[in-house]
Order: sequence, then structure tokens, then C-alpha cells
Amino acid sequence: MFGILTVVFILFFGMMNLVCQAQLKAVEGETAYPFLLNLPEGEEQPEKQPILVFLHGRSLSGTNLDRVKRYGVLYAMNKGQEVPGIIIAPQSTGGWDPDKVIEIVDYVIEHYNADPDRVYVCGMSMGGYGTMDVAGKYPDRIAAAVAICGGGSVKYADNLAQVPLWVQHGNRDRAVPMSESKKIVNAIKKADPEADVTLTIIPGGTHGSVERLFHRDEMYEWLFKHNRKGT
Repeated sequence: MFGILTVVFILFFGMMNLVCQAQLKAVEGETAYPFLLNLPEGEEQPEKQPILVFLHGRSLSGTNLDRVKRYGVLYAMNKGQEVPGIIIAPQSTGGWDPDKVIEIVDYVIEHYNADPDRVYVCGMSMGGYGTMDVAGKYPDRIAAAVAICGGGSVKYADNLAQVPLWVQHGNRDRAVPMSESKKIVNAIKKADPEADVTLTIIPGGTHGSVERLFHRDEMYEWLFKHNRKGT
């Protein structure tokens, strides 16, 4: 009896894994950055779906797309985290170019049932900087953004004040000091004291341990409540 149950267990979770794999597509050669695309179950959704872009840190840079699944949104989903909508996870060889990220967003909007008013971006470390750069250069395209253990260019402060932002940083980060996050948040608040920007300092958080934020509902709930139409 135990043997039968074991076989059933293995088959069930094997099938579940195949379903997850079937939803994940590698898109290469269509845009400057190759990317992984995770679609909601049943591609043909009756309503337009939100887009969440995940920008990785420097350690996942390279030319092997599978590396992008090692932490962040796709990794959390593989561990059971539910994230609605269309997930885009591009890969860079180092640094993030906002124009190339938006090129992917435009590609997905053109080819899938995606909602251009609900485009979100999040990232960690180098991806946190990239998140700020994308939202800063394209504030009219991004509904909300979450930057984790990163920073940003103060030249974008005026534009970033137009985008709902949640900036998070561990107070024991030795790779990127939390002063980087504080600097950009202070610049945004100076540009517009009424800006919708929140800075959360995570007690005991190191550069690596804050990855756990991708495994919690709070970040996704906060992102998806925003809409560029303001509804």
C-alpha cells in the first residue's frame, strides 16, 4: 500500500511540475534581452492581465536563462508562491537598460492579452537599481515598483515621484549599503513631499536574506492594487 501511495505521490507532483513548466516560455531573439515568460494558467484569459517584470541582480547575469530562476519571483513561484498575471524575467549580461526592458513590455503587450495600465517592475540588488531606472525613465508606463536592496539615480527623482514606490533594504547589508536606498528616497521626497514612496528598513536583513520578500504575499498585494488609470 505504501508503495502505491508513493508512486501516486510522485506522479502527481511530477504532473504538477510539468504543468508549471508548460506555462514558462523562453523567448530569445525577439528583443534585445532574452527573457522567461510565465503566463497565467490557460493562456486565453478573458480579461487583460497585469504584467510583472522581475529584474535580477548581478549574480544571475550571463547568457543562460535558467539562471534567472535561481531567486526572485520565478523561484518563489516554484516554491508555491502565487503570483497573478504575466511574469517577465529578462536576463542581462550586466546592468539594466530601461529602453531594453520596456521593449520587452511592448513585445508582451503586442503578443499577449496584457493590460498596459497595469505594468509593474520589481528587482533586487542590481535589479533594484534597474527597477528605479525603468520607473524613472518611464514613469508613464509603470503602475508601481518595488526596489529591494538597491538604489537609484537622483536625476530621476522628479519622475520617480510620479510612481508609487516601495523601497526595501536590510540594515545589515554589506554588499549595497542601505544609505543607497535612503539617498534616492530622500531625493524623491525632496522633489515632491507628497510622493507615494515608502522606505522599509528590515532589521537584521542581509543582502541575501531579503530574498525572502519574494515569497510573501505583501509585496504582490501592494503592487497589484495600483493602476495607472487610478482605479
